[in-house]
Amino acid sequence: MTQAIDAKLAERGLSLPQAAAPVASYVPVVEAGGLLHVSGQLPFLDGQLMTGRVGDGADLAFATQAAERCALMVVAQVKAYLGGLDRVERIVKLGVFVNSHADFTDQPKVANGASDLMVALFGDAGKHARSAVGVPVLPLGAVVEIDAIIAVKQG
Repeated sequence: MTQAIDAKLAERGLSLPQAAAPVASYVPVVEAGGLLHVSGQLPFLDGQLMTGRVGDGADLAFATQAAERCALMVVAQVKAYLGGLDRVERIVKLGVFVNSHADFTDQPKVANGASDLMVALFGDAGKHARSAVGVPVLPLGAVVEIDAIIAVKQG
């Protein structure tokens, strides 16, 4: 599956980033009961954190791209933890947090950047439950942060 994911990424002009190290006192991934709980991941583009507030300087397209970049980091963390992606059974849930101006209400459209990528990479196994929440601030000024729950095959 890892090679298939890499090919799908290449078709989209994307590649997995290096899994980011934690910025505080936590671990990136915890496995419990057949589920991976992936800590919140931030969006990086060309090695730079994507920052801003949607509706106040950052636009929908930028935030949607940031959500996609967060999803890439989620997959990178899973690959680093498992040593590959062959044990991934299903993307169960994404929690999408959008640094939003109080008047911005299109958080679900932002979250689609991550959701669409998961389906593109994992097919039906990429279809997931989701929350998309507007927040007044995120760590380091990030425009989006995403955490995930992923079912894995025992191995």
